[in-house]
Amino acid sequence: MRPGRPGPVVRRIQLGSQLRKLRLERGITLQRAGHSARVSETKMSRMELGRVSFKKRDIENLLTLYGITDEQARTGILSLAEEANTPGWWQQYSDVFPVWWSTYLGLEGAASLIRAYEVQHVPALLQTEEYAHVVCRQYAPRASGAEVERRVALRLERQQALVADDACELHVVLDESALRRTYGHHAVMRRQVQYLIDASERPNVRLQIMPFHSTGHPVGAGPFTMFSFSQGDLSDVVYVEQLTNALYLDKPADVAQYTEIHQELQRNSPAPESSRDLLRGLAVAA
Repeated sequence: MRPGRPGPVVRRIQLGSQLRKLRLERGITLQRAGHSARVSETKMSRMELGRVSFKKRDIENLLTLYGITDEQARTGILSLAEEANTPGWWQQYSDVFPVWWSTYLGLEGAASLIRAYEVQHVPALLQTEEYAHVVCRQYAPRASGAEVERRVALRLERQQALVADDACELHVVLDESALRRTYGHHAVMRRQVQYLIDASERPNVRLQIMPFHSTGHPVGAGPFTMFSFSQGDLSDVVYVEQLTNALYLDKPADVAQYTEIHQELQRNSPAPESSRDLLRGLAVAA
């Protein structure tokens, strides 16, 4: 079992979805619900999206407002709230990642399918330890040696998602530019490319390399990650990282657009077998 699965982030989303359904069924406004929970309308909205933690007393007040008096029903929802507030395994590394990134780690740990497009570097789930060291050092040049080590340790622990008994599926389209950009010396890149070859042969990993000559790159599409879940009550979530924060998109229209883009990227990239041939050529050249 992977650490944290399904985890507090997914529990928050499930709880928020339940609360929103109850509120809408009773025709209660966000403002009124927020007043009952003693939070702003904005925070109430974030609670329903599963973006923030919950206080037991506030949940009790909301259930009372929504007319949920059955003790068994209340207990079930309050138990879900307790699970949602349990710290995830990644919180031991909270000193080396921004607060807004905790949601990403929770989604990653709970996803049954992860789809990604990357242009800057090899995705963290497929990085070797020495490649990860170089990337973490470049992205956090002021970090101490100990901090870099913890960043790398977090990345390596996240990789258990691909080898655990309940391993997720990973579908990645990686732009060739990420492999041509040298992180560390050539030996680091050569071993990283070989690691990609080996990883791509796992049954749960689909890796496609988009070569420079490909004309199938969607205009304006930057790196993104999509999470899908085995739990039927959870919608897909698209993650788009920015310089100082990130977007978590779950509206059907947004998800559909990114799904279409990822499918187009896959269609216009060599198949996994051909991508492995491209990687072998890069390994020899590195």
